Amino acid sequence: MLKSRRVDLILSKGHLLFQYLMLCVIWSLFWIVLRQPAVEAMAARIKVINLEEWEKKINDIKITKEDMNKLVMNFLLIEGYVDAAEKFYMETGTEHIDLTTVTDRMAVKSAVESGNVEEAIEKLKVLNPKILDTNCQLFFRLQQQRMIELIKNGKNEEALDFGKELLAPMCEENQSFLKELERTVSLLVFENVIDKPHLLELLDMSRCLNIASELNAAILTSQGLLKDPNLPTLMKMFIFSQSQLCHLAIFPVIRRPTYDFVDLSACIQQTLSLLQR
Repeated sequence: MLKSRRVDLILSKGHLLFQYLMLCVIWSLFWIVLRQPAVEAMAARIKVINLEEWEKKINDIKITKEDMNKLVMNFLLIEGYVDAAEKFYMETGTEHIDLTTVTDRMAVKSAVESGNVEEAIEKLKVLNPKILDTNCQLFFRLQQQRMIELIKNGKNEEALDFGKELLAPMCEENQSFLKELERTVSLLVFENVIDKPHLLELLDMSRCLNIASELNAAILTSQGLLKDPNLPTLMKMFIFSQSQLCHLAIFPVIRRPTYDFVDLSACIQQTLSLLQR
């Protein structure tokens, strides 16, 4: 019960920030849509909104607790916090979603991030084999990463054979892949690639993370879900809306919104830490 109250307190803080965001978006859209000569003339007389009036407008925006819970659950599911999502469901009674697919998706992503590309492909075939059948670009990048991992582990002959048997035929079907194959084979030619940034980036961990993110997004799309959680999108909307509104009115502004407004994300992270205890 105590944990539930603490979760409620955190969400209430997020609720206030969410109201602020929606107010900025509504006002900004109003001016953008109605930006005609007469309206622009009126806008020349910049409106001043004091703190009391601004807070009243925020409080007039009704956002249900259910909407906030859905926002948090969306974040947990897209980001793959399975245990936290299950506990959050138990705490809030938010609409339950089958978490098995989330677990499977994160297993595929984790396999790529750790360099076990072959394992990731096998797991993906079980989850949804059509993803690679319909996305030859992603399939090539995964197989290219398999070859790179072999080179990293000193299995040069095996890597060369793999490139000839699997990647070369793919390049024949799609010439756009040829340059990437040549770049990968170059790793076998040069013992030291420190002074060759175009080759060094193939060995960088960020490449694995990028491919894992692409694969994760492809799985989400195949499941009819957005590839990114709603929270970052809302924050981008807020930053844009507040910047637009600043040209038309003087109002209580959140300074450096890219940093300060992350409080809403921090609320969710605090909720996560509570749920995981």
